[in-house]
Amino acid sequence: MGVSLAHHTGFNAVTLTNTILSSARNAATHRQNCEQLAEHVRVIGNLLDKLRSTDLIKLPAVKEPLDELEVALKRALELVESCRDKSCLYMLAMGWSVVYQFRQLQDEIDRYLRLVPLISLVHEFRMQNLKEGLEAVEKDERDYTLDQEDIEAQNVILKPDRTKKDADILEKSLSRKYPDMDFHEALQEEKEKLNVELLRSRTQNDPDQCRVIEHLIDVTENVVNVLPGKKVEKLLSNEPTYVVSGYITNSKTSYGDFGVKNMENEEVKSEWQADLFGCCSEPCLSLKTLFYPCGTFSWIANKVSKGKISREQAINNLMAYSVFCGCCCYTCCTRRKLRQLFNVEVFCISIYTYSCSLLYSLCFLWCFI
Repeated sequence: MGVSLAHHTGFNAVTLTNTILSSARNAATHRQNCEQLAEHVRVIGNLLDKLRSTDLIKLPAVKEPLDELEVALKRALELVESCRDKSCLYMLAMGWSVVYQFRQLQDEIDRYLRLVPLISLVHEFRMQNLKEGLEAVEKDERDYTLDQEDIEAQNVILKPDRTKKDADILEKSLSRKYPDMDFHEALQEEKEKLNVELLRSRTQNDPDQCRVIEHLIDVTENVVNVLPGKKVEKLLSNEPTYVVSGYITNSKTSYGDFGVKNMENEEVKSEWQADLFGCCSEPCLSLKTLFYPCGTFSWIANKVSKGKISREQAINNLMAYSVFCGCCCYTCCTRRKLRQLFNVEVFCISIYTYSCSLLYSLCFLWCFI
């Protein structure tokens, strides 16, 4: 019975590593950290496969650290799944706390793995086959941190007063988390998830977390008031909210007469990536696009393809077509998708993409001259 249980424990650890790998690919927040942890877990999975091929896994001395390893892997899976399923605003607000959990989990997992080669000197010869795997785990150092864009979004959602620029930053952040939704739908999704988190925190009797979540719910409602672009007397209501030691206090917000209903009644269509695609709705191109047209085009190609075309791939494709001066042909499909996505007049898009492709062709040919 003990042998069977030990084998079953090892099997569960391997199964958990595979589940973490698959869940990390669908993470909405802390994606880089999830992928870092998944890659480290993949290295551990390779070591566990080697360990299962020996009879050491039958020993009680091996079973104990593997049991602890399985518990740590379960917590790692819960953390990755929370980055996939929980509210994006909540995970951003808890940013560095979540990063610390990633670091702590990797250290804990590695600590239990180091117990395996110390079981007994009698088995030193049989452990030689595992040394390479253990060395690979020790050398696999991962840096868990917050992206600069996530730091900016975290600063915005924790601020008591937010400007239009702050709202644009938050809009960009949510656009990456919900590429298939418009902004209003994304906010509703966030609000539902935040209400679930609020109920959980109240059940656990955690007042600090409740105040944070209540503030985030207020943020979702306030950001909607900023976006319509109509004649509104004030962008955001002043909240008597203060950030002290990472917690939100006094998060009761006073709202004006305008709210979500204004957006629904006016049927204003939200545009993702306001600063990126703003040049498409203006007669004159922005300076960023004028001086770096290829960079802007790569952003557009990546967004309209919903991530299927990376920025690097878009640049490479544009470079290949530039050899034959066929940039306009390549950008034709992107122009059509962009017009459908943002409902922009054909004239503005054509001027932009033609300028982009023409400048890129000249730059490319200049390199050869």
